[in-house]
Amino acid sequence: MTVVLTVRDVPDEVRDLLAHEAGLAGQSMQAYLLAVLRRHAAFARNRQLVAEIEEDLHRHGGAGSDAPDSAEVLARARPRHPVEDAPPAAAGQRAPRRTRG
Repeated sequence: MTVVLTVRDVPDEVRDLLAHEAGLAGQSMQAYLLAVLRRHAAFARNRQLVAEIEEDLHRHGGAGSDAPDSAEVLARARPRHPVEDAPPAAAGQRAPRRTRG
């Protein structure tokens, strides 16, 4: 199921910057903003997972010697489908320009 989100009262300068970034990424504003929202949701899931792990470790006095490797735990917790959009560019770098085809 999908929903439609509406954001009101976006200042012109914010809209202009977002349009510019979308253009640099070779995307429509719709595609660019959807990618931004997906990345934010993925980061939120990661923060939630880390908080749950920290709570569990605190409750049980830390990790035992039989604790699984953290990379394995994260791999099992992540969705099985690939992220549809590339990760954001590092600070100071531009995202690669995408071609349409």
